[in-house]
This record gives sequence, structure tokens and C-alpha cells, in this order.
Amino acid sequence: MAKSSKGRMPRLEDVADVAGVSHQTVSRVVNNHPNVSKATREKVEAAIAELGYRRNTAARSLVTRRSQTIGVLASELSQYGPANTLLGVEHAARDAGYFVSIAALREVSREAIADAISHFMDQAVDGIAVLVPHSDTLKALDEMTLSVPVVAVGSLGNSNVSGTMVDQRRGARLAVEHLIGQGHRQIGHVSGPPDWTDGAERAQGWRDALRTANLPEGLLVEGDWSAGSGYRIGRKLAEERSATAIFVGNDQMALGLLRAFAEAGVRVPDDVSVVGFDDQPESGYFTPPLTTVRQDFEELGRRCMDIMLKEIEAGAPVSSTIVTPELVLRASTATPAATN
Repeated sequence: MAKSSKGRMPRLEDVADVAGVSHQTVSRVVNNHPNVSKATREKVEAAIAELGYRRNTAARSLVTRRSQTIGVLASELSQYGPANTLLGVEHAARDAGYFVSIAALREVSREAIADAISHFMDQAVDGIAVLVPHSDTLKALDEMTLSVPVVAVGSLGNSNVSGTMVDQRRGARLAVEHLIGQGHRQIGHVSGPPDWTDGAERAQGWRDALRTANLPEGLLVEGDWSAGSGYRIGRKLAEERSATAIFVGNDQMALGLLRAFAEAGVRVPDDVSVVGFDDQPESGYFTPPLTTVRQDFEELGRRCMDIMLKEIEAGAPVSSTIVTPELVLRASTATPAATN
């Protein structure tokens, strides 16, 4: 990093001198204020690069009384969905000029959540994003006195907490309606754990789509989000053959299911169609490539930070938001064998 002519680290005033502008203009550029011309912004940015100027966040915190830090409470980070939700929030926070402090729960309990919230408060965070879409999470948060904005990512929150989520029911309906449109009438579901919001919402979307089409619910088997559980369930389903199509609660369980079917000689999609959920990067390379429901984790992170920043400024809860999912068609679905 460059030093100023006086041998100290460069300050905002030094950038202003080199750029030939006021220190207020430099401040506007550093804080991404819109009311700066392109030419002036480029001149200031060139001076920043020349001097190696870095914003003094500690000094700024003393002035604003904000730490520029967001606490993120997360769980199940070994799974694709939660891990990428965390990345989406972290990227959005960084774009907004905030650092992120992460606490990963070993278990979902009131005590664990309270301990993590207390840890964040000791760090003087400006807000907290909760990425634990579990039925007990909102109950635990509702019992706490929260002195900073809290946004529950993966739910719509409650009277005490704002929220943002992907429309899980809609995503499930898109998957099941696609299968119905192909002629399937026996559509089973391998769900995630029912005490996790995503698992419960996707299962309800499956039921809603079947009910709308006047079809029976049929097969429902609970997994634990892992490929291993999908494999174990797939071995049983390969023997029973009680459905012509399976909607699986996430792509990782679908991967295990596909492996079990392949080992048992059950052809996908010739014998059974399979749809997943998440659209993880490897899904297009499964055998066969997996039809699935895509979640926009970056957008989810942006929505979270948008709510967070508005609440930090307003000092009051704002409206929750919903992100729309998208069906991605690949090669794991086809018309039922009897109608081919």
C-alpha cells in the first residue's frame, strides 16, 4: 500500500488533493453515491489506485455508530441449497459494503439460536440474517428481544422478524405439473425432513398440484436431504415400482435415487421419470441429466440485504418478499412407458 508524502497511510484528503476535487466528492465516490459524474468518478478512482487508499472502516464506525457487519446464522451447510444461500447473502452484503460474521449451528434448538444471537450482539453487528428455515427457528426468535434488524432467509418471518424466501410451493407445483402434462398419474414424492420449512413447503406444493389435477397423493417417503438417503430410498422404490414419476425434494437426494435405479436396472426416464429441486451445477451432468427446479440464490441474497438495509435505515420492519423459481427441463423426464 502506498504512503502519503508525509510517510503515513493515505487519507481521504490525500485522494482529494491528487484528484483535484473536494473531500466530499471523494466520500461520495467511495460510498457509491449516484450524484457523481462519470469523469469525476474515474478521476477519483485513478487517484485511489495511485495512492493505494483504503477506507478506514474503524473510523467510519465511530462516526456512523455502525460496525458495517452483518451476522449470518446458518445450518446444514454441507448441503447445496443452504451453502449457496449463504454465498448469495455474503456476496450481497459485500456489494453493500458490509462484512459478514458467520455462526453455523450444530443443532437447531432455542439454546443454540440464543447463543448465536448473543454472540452477534457482542460483536455489535448492524443486523442478522438467519438461514435456518426450520419450524423451531421463528418460534425461538419470537421469544427473544431483538435490538437489531433480523431477516429470516427461507421464510416470510413473523411479527418480530422480516423474511425473504423462494416460493417453494410454486417450484414444487411446476415440477409436478410438468409430470402431469407428460401424462403421469402416479407421481410419488421423496421429501426433505418435514420440520424443515423447505421440505414441508415442497411437499405441500406436490399435494396441491395433485389435488388440482384430481389425482391421488400416492407415495410419500421422507429423506434427509443427502444423496445417501436418496440412494437408500431409491433401492426400495426400485423394488416396489409403485409410481411412474418421482418428484425429489432436492438434487442431492435425486442423485442417490438415480444411482439406485441404475443399479436395479430401472431406466430413467423410460421406466420412471425423475425431477429434482435446486439445480446444482452438477445436475446437468447426472445420468441422465436431471430435470429440476432452479432457485436463484444470488437474488435471494440481494433481497435479504435490501430488506436489511431498509430496516437499518428506517429502524422498523419492512415487507417480506418472495423469489420465483424456474423449471429447468433436461432428460430425466418423459411420457409414461404405457403411453410411449
